[in-house]
Formats: sequence, structure tokens, C-alpha cells
Amino acid sequence: MTQSTPEAGKSPARTGQEATVPMPAAASGGPVSHAIFRLARLHRMFAGQLLRRIGLHPGQELVMMHLWELGPQRQTDLVRLMDSDAATMTRTVQRLEQAGFVRRRPSPTDRRASLIEPTAASHALRREVEQSWSQLEGLVTAGLSPDECTAALHTLERLEQNLVQAAADPACADAER
Repeated sequence: MTQSTPEAGKSPARTGQEATVPMPAAASGGPVSHAIFRLARLHRMFAGQLLRRIGLHPGQELVMMHLWELGPQRQTDLVRLMDSDAATMTRTVQRLEQAGFVRRRPSPTDRRASLIEPTAASHALRREVEQSWSQLEGLVTAGLSPDECTAALHTLERLEQNLVQAAADPACADAER
């Protein structure tokens, strides 16, 4: 992905790999952040297209993946696993429940909690979710060698770790306020 940095009155030279969203001058101090924004937007768009075919919205498949792998979970555990917030998880679970992919049942160990569990209908969906993710991976990594894929993954993990550390740093938290 190349960045575009048009100067006033000039068009960027065309290389065939221009960014889909040109970088505004105000974002010139954050070209990597702008590239991440563009990539995340396109990734979510393609994920949405693939998942819509099987009746899911982006993010719902991740909840289902955890439920398929770990079995029934309390909603608070799903919030933690997904690094989500309670309101978003409530809406996600409600939509999955309305679609018939999950059901709630009382927790045998905590009367205040209920467990979210995958239904038989969701198990039939699992293979389609896996195929959609494989297809999305193929779109994302098209033309990359195995070494380039590995390097990209390491770079993305490092970027994520940088942000995790920044979120845990009280000085960064104070700067946000």
C-alpha cells in the first residue's frame, strides 16, 4: 500500500498502487496510522460482504469462533475475550440470538448470570465462517510470499503491542484526557 501525499495543485504520480483514500495534509504526521485506517476500512468492507452471504455481520463471527472453541460462556467472559464493551456485546448476542445462532441458559454456578451457547444452527455455519475467513485471508495476502506474510504478521503484532502498552501506560491515559 502506498501513501499519497499530494502537494497543493499537484496530482500524485500514478504507480498503479495508489491509496484508495488520499492522505490529507493534516494526516502527514501519521502516515502509518492513515494506512492502518485505510486497510481496516477495506478489510471490514470485504469481511462484511463475505459474512453477509452467510447471515452474519463483522464481529459476530469472532464471537461464534470463541463459542465454538470454548463452549458456553458468560457474557462478561465474552466481553473480556473480545476486548469489547458490555453494550456492544449485548447487542451482538441479541442479534445472534434473534438469528438463531446462540441461546441463553442459566449458569449452573451463578444464578445472576446466564451462559451464551452456540446452537445447532450455528454449528452448521462454522464451515462457512472458516471458508469466508480463508477467502478474506487470500484477498489480503494475494501476491505475498510466505516470508512476506510472516513479516507482515510480525509487524502487525508489534503495532498492536505498541498500542496495548500505550493503553496500559498511565502517562498515555492522562494525555487522552
